[in-house]
Amino acid sequence: MRLVLFAAVLVAVACAPVSAQTPPTAAEAAAYAGLHAAAHAGDVAAIRRLATSKDAREARDGNGRTPLHVATFAKKPAAVTALIEAGANTAALDAQRYDAVTIAAVADDETTLAALLKAGASAKLTTSIYDGTALIAAAHLGHDGVVRQLIAAGAPLDHVNNLHWTALIEAVILGDGGKRHQACVEALLKAGARRDLADRGGVTPLEHARRRGYAEMVRMLEGR
Repeated sequence: MRLVLFAAVLVAVACAPVSAQTPPTAAEAAAYAGLHAAAHAGDVAAIRRLATSKDAREARDGNGRTPLHVATFAKKPAAVTALIEAGANTAALDAQRYDAVTIAAVADDETTLAALLKAGASAKLTTSIYDGTALIAAAHLGHDGVVRQLIAAGAPLDHVNNLHWTALIEAVILGDGGKRHQACVEALLKAGARRDLADRGGVTPLEHARRRGYAEMVRMLEGR
């Protein structure tokens, strides 16, 4: 029974960071006005003109997205920089509890992520319904370049989400064992992530890798 429940959890969360995030629809984007419209279009001049008040910078659309969320979903790094320079709240969470950093991480958008981090956004926030982090989401998805950026920005390596999984555990159990997930494991271990932290059932990342036949991950987790 325990294995059946565990398998059900894996299926339920395998694509969770992607499916739980809600980018603006075409209809929503077309209806935007003011700073939301400028953010979506990446219009830096308009952003600088319109982002002079806190009310404008922190305005929310129907899904709780601020202009900074919108610019991040639209992959507009220059707009992101302009918004933060104008005073946008980088810790704001949308209706699904995602901040801009986690949105960029899930999108594998290294350019916008770099703009966010350079402008002062934090890689340390707890986000999503799973009480996770951008690093956990990126490791889950095998976004190795994003993982390296987040590690360099001080992301918590051993944060445990409410499923009792760390970034290292998710890179193993929610990955495919391929090159990008291997690179995530390698980056996490090199940075000092704890390999002894186990899931709720007491299973370590190494044991998960062994069970899945992920030989290269086993080698790394054994320290060979």
